[in-house]
Amino acid sequence: MFHKNIKLVIAGLIIAYAVYQFVEGNIGNGIFLLLLSSIFIFLYFRNEILLLAFFKMRKQDLEGTKSWLDKIKNPEGSLVTKQQGYYNYLHGIIYSQKNLTQAEKYFRKALKLGLNMDYDVAMAKLSLAGIAMQKRRKREATTLLNEAKKLDKNNMLTEQIKMMQQQMKRI
Repeated sequence: MFHKNIKLVIAGLIIAYAVYQFVEGNIGNGIFLLLLSSIFIFLYFRNEILLLAFFKMRKQDLEGTKSWLDKIKNPEGSLVTKQQGYYNYLHGIIYSQKNLTQAEKYFRKALKLGLNMDYDVAMAKLSLAGIAMQKRRKREATTLLNEAKKLDKNNMLTEQIKMMQQQMKRI
């Protein structure tokens, strides 16, 4: 895995060499090199390790997801800000099974750094509401639940939100 700025430098060098190939009359080589540079540009915006971690998460393999995330040694240097948000979001999901204090820390950091999709923000807020509810912070849990409800535009989390609201009445 390369540092995020090294990926851009490599892409720039490949594009420069592609332009040289165009000038020399090797159009096919230039086109191939431009396509090759697009891979590095894509990997700048979508980190390869995070993509593999999401594939593992999709299969409900939390240990595999954690092993992929552990390969990112320096998230601040290797990832763009939104990617750092998803890095922390995945860690929050993993730790929500084991350690709620750690999970809360990761979810809050993910929300602070930002997530692209409203569904992901809603899921993080719903998880934080569940953690706050378990720690007997009813007012914070209610606020987070209402925010998650507003963000859930496709009504994918309505059952979980209703279930948590029922549990809130017992507290």
